[in-house]
Amino acid sequence: MARAALEAARAQQAERGRTGPRRAVRRGTGTDPARRRRRGWSGPGADDRDPQPLGRVASRLSAQRGWAPNLANGSVFGRWAELVGAEVAEHATPTALRDGELTVQADSTAWATQLRLLQRQLLGRIAAGLGDGVVKGMRIHGPSAPSWRRGPRHVSGRGPRDTYG
Repeated sequence: MARAALEAARAQQAERGRTGPRRAVRRGTGTDPARRRRRGWSGPGADDRDPQPLGRVASRLSAQRGWAPNLANGSVFGRWAELVGAEVAEHATPTALRDGELTVQADSTAWATQLRLLQRQLLGRIAAGLGDGVVKGMRIHGPSAPSWRRGPRHVSGRGPRDTYG
């Protein structure tokens, strides 16, 4: 039954005079998408209507909307341990990224000093992982000093210095 249908289709094609090879149809070359003729199926060639990988669609959308720099900035925070290494990430966390300057909070003064010494290597690693220009400089802070403004026995004034004079 299937062979008979195939033979009938070949016979109809031969009657119309199409016995040679089909000519190539170029897809997606029209300038106005509204004027292009829509087909019911896309065929074996590439077409605008074919499914696209999600990553490609997301990157195209972020580039069109101007979100690419913000996504690169966010990836510094998301991939921090991967970019700088597990040991550094254990003792330092990024807190802010503004105008290419990354602010990093270290958990001790010794680690803050060590990060200042490793600053060039860390900037190189970040540039290799995310691209040049995402992070241009680093500002490294140690732990904050205790505040004299807290506590149950706080007295307004200059604090412990006002007893000297």
